[in-house]
Amino acid sequence: MLQLYAQNEFDWRKQSLVFSPELQVGKTMKAYYGFPRTSLQKQIVFGIGRDHAYNPQEWAYRINGPKTGFSLGLTDFGNKDALGLALTAMPIIEFQVFKSEKFTVLSGLGMSYFTEKYHPEKNLQNKAITTDLCWAFKMILNYKFYDSGNIDWRAGLGYSHHSNGHTKLMNNGFNSFLLSTSADIRTSSKVVEVEKPYFRYEKTTYEYFNFRFGLGQNVLATTFNKRKDVYSVSGEYGHVYNNTFKIGMGIYYRFYEHYYNYIQNNESLTQPGWEFEPYHNNPWHYATSLGLSINGEVLLNHVGIEVQVGYNLYKLSYKIEWRINNRWENTPQEIPEKWKLGELDSYFKWKYRISSKLGIKYYLIGLENKPQNNFYIGANLNANLGQADFTELSLGYVHSFNFKKSE
Repeated sequence: MLQLYAQNEFDWRKQSLVFSPELQVGKTMKAYYGFPRTSLQKQIVFGIGRDHAYNPQEWAYRINGPKTGFSLGLTDFGNKDALGLALTAMPIIEFQVFKSEKFTVLSGLGMSYFTEKYHPEKNLQNKAITTDLCWAFKMILNYKFYDSGNIDWRAGLGYSHHSNGHTKLMNNGFNSFLLSTSADIRTSSKVVEVEKPYFRYEKTTYEYFNFRFGLGQNVLATTFNKRKDVYSVSGEYGHVYNNTFKIGMGIYYRFYEHYYNYIQNNESLTQPGWEFEPYHNNPWHYATSLGLSINGEVLLNHVGIEVQVGYNLYKLSYKIEWRINNRWENTPQEIPEKWKLGELDSYFKWKYRISSKLGIKYYLIGLENKPQNNFYIGANLNANLGQADFTELSLGYVHSFNFKKSE
């Protein structure tokens, strides 16, 4: 049943609530040699959110009325004894692609709790998960194949990943490819607006400066498997377009407690005659990294979804980490002279230089108000060329200025 609303009577919130049950099946891919046998992966998901097709805020207009919400899922990876079950909670966003209402991409980043993990005596088969809590990421391409009024029936093809963000080794993680079927169930009939003058926005741009402090944690190797802190500070300058898309360049500086302790404690590779003996001349310097970054962010009023690609000017003790971890997973703390260490090959050079970050922020003041000064908290997963480096929480300050209309 179609319902028509006059402009002054329309309340988009009353029409926007969506419930989304979903069933997924797929395959958990082998993550290492000796990965346990698995049957079909099965997952049930329940989501609740809002359809922003008629949300008058600018961010919803600029990205064509996405759906946002929160989902809970229960996953059986196909071997409950070794791999267990995972309970996943994550915020999600879904938006149209291919300029079609039938095709959408749903993406989410959250956390998973696992019922089984690696144990040196009780569960040697599971080298993928070693912590109770892990990062969870998923992306699904959905196709709406039937519209029954209040319900959109969809089929999807997707990918999911679980890992602990390098907070304990081993950390091979789970990667899965999935088929899904889902239903978007609305609490009211669909709405068709004849005119939406309040959806029209002029193009705008303004500049910003961002300062951020981060506190992260990671581990160094299986023999240095206790979490240590990573401290980071960064500054960033850039532009915000149409109060929705943020693009900037920045500089970051990080201090790794694991690197510092390895040098200060005179561990094997820094002892006299070994490659990294000179690091004792300035342990603090060799335990740090400095880099430049390009930052992109989509602003959803109070929420920001951030992606960063960086270039390390230096990260000298990453060579130690690579030497220990790249060839074997069980390199001893006291390394024998004839032990085969990881080679500093071309792959190392790429990972040494290229960093990345994926994160989510919550802003204290909604960005629809274009505040000149704002604060945020964030959760980030930092990586070396896609491989987890450390998990981080951050606090930041943003100053915005030079608000103007674009020509």
